[in-house]
Amino acid sequence: MEMNKVIEVKNLVKVYGKRSAAFKALKNIDLDIYEGESVAIIGKSGSGKSTLMHLLALLDKPTSGTIKIEGVDSTKLRARKLNRLRNRSFGFVFQQFFMNPNDTVLENVMLPLKIAGTKRKARRELAKSALKTVGLEERIKFKANDLSGGQKQRVCIARALVNNPSIIFADEPTGNLDSATGDKVIKLLFNANKKGTTLIIVTHDEDLAKLCSRQVRVMDGKIVEDTGAKELKKATRAAAKAAKATKSTKDTKSSTKTAKKGAKA
Repeated sequence: MEMNKVIEVKNLVKVYGKRSAAFKALKNIDLDIYEGESVAIIGKSGSGKSTLMHLLALLDKPTSGTIKIEGVDSTKLRARKLNRLRNRSFGFVFQQFFMNPNDTVLENVMLPLKIAGTKRKARRELAKSALKTVGLEERIKFKANDLSGGQKQRVCIARALVNNPSIIFADEPTGNLDSATGDKVIKLLFNANKKGTTLIIVTHDEDLAKLCSRQVRVMDGKIVEDTGAKELKKATRAAAKAAKATKSTKDTKSSTKTAKKGAKA
């Protein structure tokens, strides 16, 4: 079965600063991510992993190279179309939450729908449904400031899910949480992945990375390991082998059939 690419990156470069102060944060990255994968982007502080995620999520622009999102070359889009693509396709879960503290939980979750132009009644119902998914339907009137860290992160997951995105980006999603609350957050993210949403997690937590179906390790601005590439090669070889075996079987049947016809003649 052919897998659909949701992200296709070619020769991606990101440079900060100019001339003698220039720093090459990413160096000629090639990366394909497929529909329904759970991918951990791993690396130490300063490795380039967060820079890579910000580029993949269209929150920053590359210095050179291309990023295709579901076949669309994002590097050629103007700001309005880029924002529309990001709003339609992505959900975000960040370590810092990025919630409006004076808005209610419901208003925070409705924000992506408001940006997308969804009518108020529809966005209220969708937001309530998303909050029910994360177990916070009874907190819809609470202000963000009145929530615990774990509750805030669950609100962020509801906000990420509300637009039914094809991809969720999670940047150190359990970094500010205790282990028990972190486990609940991880479960919610992987439940979304089981339903078909592509999940991309940026982390330095090796245990969290191991929960993903694929690990992409970044060091000094380069991908130094990609378990998905190994698995793809295995799958490609297996498919080629199966196709060869099928062709051999067909050729044998055809030869047998021809021989029988000759005998009858």
